[in-house]
Order: sequence, then structure tokens, then C-alpha cells
Amino acid sequence: MMWFSTFRNHILFALTGHVIFAKIFTLLAPKIGIHGCKHRSLIFGVYGGLAVLITMGWTFMALVLSHCIILYSVALVKMKWLCFVAGLTTLASLKLEPYNSWQETLVTGSFDLQDILFYGGCGFSIMRCMSFALENCEKKDGNYTFSDLLRYNFYLPFFFFGPIMTFDRFHAQVNNTQLTRKDREMWNITTKALVHLGVILAVDVFFHYLYILTIPNDMKLVTKLSDWCLAGLAYSNLVYDWVKAAMMFGVINTVATLDHLDPPQPPKCITMLYVFAETHFDRGINDWLCKYVYDYIGGDHDQIFKELLATFCTFAITTLWLGPCELVYIWSFFNCFGLNFELWVAKLFSLPPFSTIERMMGEAMSRRIRGVFNAANFWTIVLYNVLALNNLEFAKLVGRRLIFKGFPLSSLSVLLVTYCGVQLVKERERQQALLDDPEPVKPVDGGKEKAE
Repeated sequence: MMWFSTFRNHILFALTGHVIFAKIFTLLAPKIGIHGCKHRSLIFGVYGGLAVLITMGWTFMALVLSHCIILYSVALVKMKWLCFVAGLTTLASLKLEPYNSWQETLVTGSFDLQDILFYGGCGFSIMRCMSFALENCEKKDGNYTFSDLLRYNFYLPFFFFGPIMTFDRFHAQVNNTQLTRKDREMWNITTKALVHLGVILAVDVFFHYLYILTIPNDMKLVTKLSDWCLAGLAYSNLVYDWVKAAMMFGVINTVATLDHLDPPQPPKCITMLYVFAETHFDRGINDWLCKYVYDYIGGDHDQIFKELLATFCTFAITTLWLGPCELVYIWSFFNCFGLNFELWVAKLFSLPPFSTIERMMGEAMSRRIRGVFNAANFWTIVLYNVLALNNLEFAKLVGRRLIFKGFPLSSLSVLLVTYCGVQLVKERERQQALLDDPEPVKPVDGGKEKAE
């Protein structure tokens, strides 16, 4: 809500100040005998620290610094399991009573929605500190300094809202002294900034004139809607949330790109999602979880037990990150199940006689059959994530109407439209894969196409 209230002006003012401050330092540094490129991470950290101190006060700053000191001390031991225990325990203190209420009282609440900055700043700060600690465990010679941690943690564009950029990537990019721009890069950055400004205005209009988020809370009204209206409303909720996430991360990424960083990109459009493995609204958190948990435990994600363990650990941490409650438990369970079910189905169809039949049929027919399963998968993704955006009763109503009461007319017609959309997305991805890799696309893993 902060991005669509009057506080938005303060956010944009702070980010603009970050850009101007960094530019002034870059221009003045050579005149006073300082290599600007070598010290830009220090300047980013100093400005970010001052902005956080002025905005939130010294008690909040002391709390964040205490988290940094604790996790830096643990990082020096170079034991990954200890880093996870310390980091997750610190994160739990923000999400569980009575510890979170006690810490929240440290923030005086001098303006509306300050609690959002409190939980956002502390939560992202702890995840960044965990990334620093885990990367320090991988460092062969010596340790990273506490100054490195502070410069990483207090980079203002990422501090309150994310996305999380893992320490290894941030450290390498921010200390790069060979700063160059590609052809038309500044033009592209300017274009993206103007597009994001237009999206901000559009979403602001949607807030006033469209009741996408309000209607699902009125169950008396919702029960009177047709099956198609319900399906469209559920889909619109996810699209609306994606637009907001894409806009927020897009604005932040534009500023980071001006600082010669390559930040995590905005999330993939919900319309283009048909597998659980690509379903996320925060690519930074997704990259963090994949690097340190999901890929680390699951390996190549080809073994059923390792995949089950990897997804369980991943969604356990995700549940803690979102804040444990009944709705989050249900959301985590179904998304964890969906991710594993995809592997189980892929394993089943890689065995005879299914693999034999698929090899006998043409490539186009194989894509059509896969498209049917992907269309059904798309709606399971929609239903599972509507839980997090609206409420359990609305998700149950949509599920009942589309699967049971609406069968066969509504169910099959919605599935047909979705199937056509999925085929368009898959064809676009296939053509993009051919452009990226001119080699012929060959079936792998029991017939699964490389383009997929």
C-alpha cells in the first residue's frame, strides 16, 4: 500500500536522492584525489544508512545493527548449519509472538505504515545477513569484513522492499571498477522508468475504479457470479498482484541499473506460468531460496526423495518468511505438493509404455498433450495462490464451481481457452529457445523438449 499512498512521494524522493548523491560523488571524487569507482559501495552504504536512520530512528538502526553483528559473528565460524540456525532464529523473532511485538515497540510510529518499513527492513536485512554468512563460509582465504556486510545491507534501493541480491553477486558487481554502458543502455533505462511511471498511474486508477480485491471478500455477491466471472476474478487477482510486484521491483531495478548493478528481474507474468517451478512473485527471494536451499539439497531435481526434502525445507523457510498462520500453512502445503507432483508425473511418463508411445507420436501431438496438462496446471497455480491474496472461502468457491458444479460446460470451456493461451506461450518460448540456441531442439528426459 505504501507505493500507492502519499508515502510514495517520500520513496521516490529518497531513491532520487540516492541517484543524485551517487552522481555528485562520482563527479567530485577525482577532483579530491579519490577513485570514485573503488569507493562507490561505501558511498551507497553511507547514504543508505543515513536515510534509514532519519526515516526510522536510532532504535531501529540499533536493532538492525545488532542483527548484523550477531550474524557476522556466526559467519566467522564458517559453519553453514550454524549460520542457518542463527539466521532463522533471528527471523523467527520477527514473526512469532511475543518477540515481534517487543521489537516493534522499539519503533515509535511517527507516521502511518511505519510498521511496514519495520518488518520489511528487518526481514530483508536478516536474509541479506544470512546470504553474507553463507558466502563467507565458501570463502577459502580469510573472511569478508564487517564493512562489506554493512555496505551490502544498507544499499538503500534494496533495503526496505527488496529484491534480495545474494552477497556474492552484489559484492562482485559493486566492486567492479570497469564501469561501461552498452549501446542505447541509458535510452532503455529511461524508457523503462517512463513505463513504470505509467504503470504506477494505471494501478492508482485501478485502486479507485476496479474492485478486484474487494469483491472476493463479499461472499454473498461472489456466490451470485457466473462460473466465467469467478474464473476471471480469480485470474485478475493474480494479474493485479503481478502488476504491482513488477512495478515495485521495476522501479527499484531501474535505480540499481543506474548504479551499474544487474539486480534480480521482476517476476514472470502470471499469464506465462504453467509450471510450479517458475511460480514466484519475488525473484530475489526465489533466487535466495534456490541457491542456498532448494538447489543445494535437491541437486539436479531428478530424485524423488531429494526433491521432496528440498521442497519441504524451502517451503518451511518460506512459511517462516511470510509469517506462520493457517492460511500460509495451507498455501505452502499445496504449492509444495504441486512442485513434487510435477516431478512424479514427469517420472511416470518417462517410463514405458508412456515414453514409448510419446516417441511414436509426432512432436506436435506431444506438445498438444502436454498443453492439456499445462492448462490444468495453470488453474491449480491460480487456485493455490488465490489463497494467499484473498481468503480460503473464495478459493474453495472457485474450485467447487470450476471443477464440480461447472462441469462439463464451464470447466471444459475455461480449460479450452487456457489451453490455447498455454500453447501460445509455449510456442513463443520454443521460438526464443531457437534464437538463443540455433542447434536443433532434441527431446530430452523422456521426451521433454529442450525449449521447455
